[in-house]
Amino acid sequence: MISFILRRLLQSLVVVLVLSLVLFVGLWLIGNPVDVLISSEATEADRLAAMKALGLDRPIWEQYLVFLGNAVQGDWGTSFVYKEPVTRILMQRLPASIELALVAFVIAIGFAIPAGLYAGLRPQSRLGRAFMSFSLIGVSIPTFWQGMLLIVAFGIMMPILPVGDRGEVATHFGITSSLWTLDGWWHVVLPAFSLALLKLSLLIRVTRTATLEITRLDYVKFAHAKGVRTWRVVFVHILRNAMVPLITVIGIELGNLLAYGVITETVFSWPGLGKLLINSIKVLDRPMIVAQLTYTALLFIAINFLVDVLHMTIDPRVRAAMGRRNT
Repeated sequence: MISFILRRLLQSLVVVLVLSLVLFVGLWLIGNPVDVLISSEATEADRLAAMKALGLDRPIWEQYLVFLGNAVQGDWGTSFVYKEPVTRILMQRLPASIELALVAFVIAIGFAIPAGLYAGLRPQSRLGRAFMSFSLIGVSIPTFWQGMLLIVAFGIMMPILPVGDRGEVATHFGITSSLWTLDGWWHVVLPAFSLALLKLSLLIRVTRTATLEITRLDYVKFAHAKGVRTWRVVFVHILRNAMVPLITVIGIELGNLLAYGVITETVFSWPGLGKLLINSIKVLDRPMIVAQLTYTALLFIAINFLVDVLHMTIDPRVRAAMGRRNT
């Protein structure tokens, strides 16, 4: 186990270094942020002064080494636009993205697993077919189109839900969140459902497929033949084994919810990291872009690591394979 953790940490370090280098070089090739940040009427002297102030007059390799040295110390640089430390800005926006992703995650998991399980156990039933039809619609409609349809339906035609901003926030236990207030929940429902819809549809299909495969296995048939209660067969034998492939998908989709809510946050004007990333790309705010995308990489690495640990906990075959590999 220790060797596995050390190996994964080393792989993660290499991935983050390569990603940061690719991002740095890619942003350098795209263009000079000074051309966007200063007036087109500025003189060449003003332009050179701005480049020097932002540290863009140095060679690209020197800029990258300075960035790495500061990042190791927890300093991700200063935003070209906001003139504030990138870390402070990200920490201000992160709670909004986390609460949106968590509510969307709860919606997706709370509905998808029971629906997919039922559709797998009763594939020919009307309700099972209805769940699969719903999942097909959710997968087929693009995320931005889903968001706009929800805004039209529940914000314009039936104006029962707010369609923008985060709502009222409150601070409890040192955590500032809109989930502490009723108005905050009222604001988060629509964007969270829009964000959850694609993940929900995918999880229904994965759960149904896993359930269908497991119900055909001999040990499930033997359990029924022994007279084991149906609920025990479903939850102990079927659902537990179906969770093995589900954990991988859930881990990836949780990372997607946290990292790639860009479209949903933009459509609903949600003040999170996704909307911040779009605004940063428009003005080539290099420190902000590199910090956000590096954070995304770290997030996926952490989630994949937790998924591997859960696999080892749930599936004894994975533990046995790891044991043979270490011997």
